Amino acid sequence: MTSALPATRRTSPAAWGLATAVALMVLAMAVPAATGWFVHVNSFPPLHAEWHPRVGWGTVPALLLAVLGVRHAASLADSLPWRRLLLVVFLAGLAWMLALAFVDGSHGVSRILGEQYEYLRTARSTTDLHATLQEYVSRIRVEAGPRHWPVHIAGHPPGALTFFVALDRIGLGSGFGAGMVVTVLAATTAVAVLVTARVLGAEGAARRAAPFLVLGPAAVWQSVSADAMFAATAAWGIACLALAATRRSLGWSVLAGLLLGSCVMLSYGLPLLGVLAVAVLVVARSWFPLVPAAVAALAVVLVFAVLGFSYLEALPAIHDRYFEGVGGRRPWEYWMWGDLAALAFSAGPIAFAGVAQLSRARFRDAGTRTVAWLSGAGVAMVLLADLSQMSRAEVERIWLPFVPWLLLSCALLPEPWRRHGLLVQVVLALAVQHLLLTGW
Repeated sequence: MTSALPATRRTSPAAWGLATAVALMVLAMAVPAATGWFVHVNSFPPLHAEWHPRVGWGTVPALLLAVLGVRHAASLADSLPWRRLLLVVFLAGLAWMLALAFVDGSHGVSRILGEQYEYLRTARSTTDLHATLQEYVSRIRVEAGPRHWPVHIAGHPPGALTFFVALDRIGLGSGFGAGMVVTVLAATTAVAVLVTARVLGAEGAARRAAPFLVLGPAAVWQSVSADAMFAATAAWGIACLALAATRRSLGWSVLAGLLLGSCVMLSYGLPLLGVLAVAVLVVARSWFPLVPAAVAALAVVLVFAVLGFSYLEALPAIHDRYFEGVGGRRPWEYWMWGDLAALAFSAGPIAFAGVAQLSRARFRDAGTRTVAWLSGAGVAMVLLADLSQMSRAEVERIWLPFVPWLLLSCALLPEPWRRHGLLVQVVLALAVQHLLLTGW
C-alpha cells in the first residue's frame, strides 16, 4: 500500500497538466455554447471547425494504425536500430496522416489548399514572381481595394507563396499534388526532432517520445495546412543547428541559417524560433554556429528585399490587415486562453501532462536536461505567440511548428502515463477527424 504513495506524488505534475488541458478544452467549448458568446470562428470553438460526423475510406486504416501503434509503438521505438527507427517514424507518420485525411477521400488532402483563401489560386495566376514581390506589401491592406491579397497571402511573408509557385511550375499545383507534398514534408518533422534530441545526447528520451511525435491529433491538420510545411522546415533547421553546434561545422551552420531564415519568410510568427535556437546552443554548450547561421539567415531575408519585399514595411501592414479583419472582432478575453485550448486539441492533452512533468526534471541527467531545454523553449514560444495576440483562433494549425517540441516532453512521463497517454492521443485524433469538419 505504501509503495503507491510515492508513485502518486511523482505523477502529480502530469496529472495537473492533463487536468488543465481537459479543463481548457471543455470550457472553450462550453462557454460560447452556454452563453451565446460569439467568438467569430466556425461553429465549434475553439477550433475552426463544424460538427460533421462521418466515416470514409480512411476510417479502417486509421483504426488499424491506432491499434497497432498503441500496442507496439513503444516497444519498436525502444528496440529498433536508430536509422531503421527513423525510417519507421517517417512511414508510420505518413500513413497516419493520410489515413486520417482519407476519411474524406482524396478530397481530404486537396480541399483546403484549393480554397480561395489559400496559396494555390494565387500561385497559379502568378506569371512574374519578381513583379509580385515588388507589389507584395502594397496589396496587404484591405484599402488596396479589389487587388488586396487573399487572407493567407496577406497574412504571411512571400516565402510561402514562392513555395507554391515553385510547386505549380513543376506540375504539382493541383490541390491534391500540393497536399501530398505538404504531407510528405510534414512526415519528416518527427524525424528531425528525433535527430536533434539524439545529437544533443538524448537518444533514450527521443525513443520514448517517438510514438507521441508520430501518432496524435496534430496529424489532422498536417495534411491540409501549409503550416505543416513550415513546421518541417523549422524542425530541420533546428536539427542542422544542433549538428553544427556539436560538430563545430561551418557547413551545417550555413544550412541551419538558410532553413531558419526561410522560416522567417514563411511566417511572421516564426522569428520566435530564435528562442529554440538559443536553447539548442545552450544544451550543446557551443556558440560556434551563431555568426555563420545568423549571416545565412539574414541573407535569405536580404534576397527577398533585393527582389522587392520589405519585411519591415510588411509588419505594420499585416498588423492593420489582421485587426481590420476577423482578428479585430475576435475577443481577446476568450482567445487568450481559448488558443491554449485549441493547442490542447492539436498537440493532445498529454502534451500538457509532459510539459507539467518538466517541473520534476533532473538536470544532472544529460537526456533530461536536453528535453527540458527544448520543450521549455517550446512552451516559451507558445506563450509569446499567445501574448502577441496576433493569433486569435486557428492556432491548431498556426502553432504546428511548436507542437513537436512540446510533445518531446512526453519522454519524461512515467511508463504507465506514456502507455495510456498514447491511447488518449489516438482516440482524440480519431474523434476530431470523424466528428468535426476542420477548416484547415
